[in-house]
Amino acid sequence: MTALAHEAPCGEPQQEDPGLDEVLWQAWKALDLPEGYRAEIIEGSIEVSPTGRRRHGLLAHRLRRALEAHLAQGEYTVYQDFNLVHGRKVCIPDLFVGPEDLDGIPDEEDLGVDATRVPLVAEIVSPGREARARDQVRKRRWYATAGVPVYLIVDDFAGDGTVTVLSSPDPAKGVYAAETHAPYGTDVVVPDGPAKGFAVTAAITAR
Repeated sequence: MTALAHEAPCGEPQQEDPGLDEVLWQAWKALDLPEGYRAEIIEGSIEVSPTGRRRHGLLAHRLRRALEAHLAQGEYTVYQDFNLVHGRKVCIPDLFVGPEDLDGIPDEEDLGVDATRVPLVAEIVSPGREARARDQVRKRRWYATAGVPVYLIVDDFAGDGTVTVLSSPDPAKGVYAAETHAPYGTDVVVPDGPAKGFAVTAAITAR
């Protein structure tokens, strides 16, 4: 008797299909990428991307310093190069705001931090259509689904440059209900959370 592909032979226990999320999670954990690359699990696939160029790093540096100054008297600070984990999915934002003690918001396997406990994430958009779609579309849904209260996007490649602040996430729909969008040179202010009142100014986005 020949067993069908989905059947276990007689007398052997049938193995349960682990599901795509679990398969991707295990594959992501086993990755050994060369220096300068990072891998994320976004919308049913593992996405590998290089670290940003000089301009990308400069914008991230300016934004981080300004955010740190704004948060200096509170219990929150700014982080880079950490895994944010939600379920079996992973994003690595350019920056995020979190408590001084990240041990209080670990993910279940201690591979990063629980995205649902992070009040703000920020992405500096990289050049290229695929990179822009990742930050402006797919990561937007990812962060909204995780319930991250504020998503800040700095985009050098939309017109002469734009800043977007998204807030009021609806995790069930994967959308943000509130959006502020302005060209470089116009202050864009964070509306909620520990960074409330922080403005992305012309000094941060200057070329």
